[in-house]
Amino acid sequence: MEKNHFLLIGSLSGMLAVILGAFGAHGLEQLVDAKMLQRFHTGVEYQFYHALALLVISVLYKNIRNKYIAFAGYAFLLGMILFSGSLYLYVLTGIKGIAMITPIGGLSFVIGWGLLAFSAKNFAYSEKI
Repeated sequence: MEKNHFLLIGSLSGMLAVILGAFGAHGLEQLVDAKMLQRFHTGVEYQFYHALALLVISVLYKNIRNKYIAFAGYAFLLGMILFSGSLYLYVLTGIKGIAMITPIGGLSFVIGWGLLAFSAKNFAYSEKI
């Protein structure tokens, strides 16, 4: 990966999280019940957390160039699409089957954080050599 796309993706994802959060707060409250609104909010919250994580990945990847950092970024991106995206679609469509995807997105987040931790361990080890 020659260009560092994590900065762009993280920034756009953060912007989208703000837009969707405003939509949830001002547009959905009259259309869905409180439980569904909370699910939508959870999607926004996790998207925003991981948009910030992608910005951190962007800086780390630029300075360290560790493949595990890049893999963590891709896992976070996949998690945002599957976790947050499935919650958004479930709330907006009411199709319960869509919610079956959500745990896969959550697992992707866990894998991303694990890869980031592994890259830190790997980086610290290589510094000692």
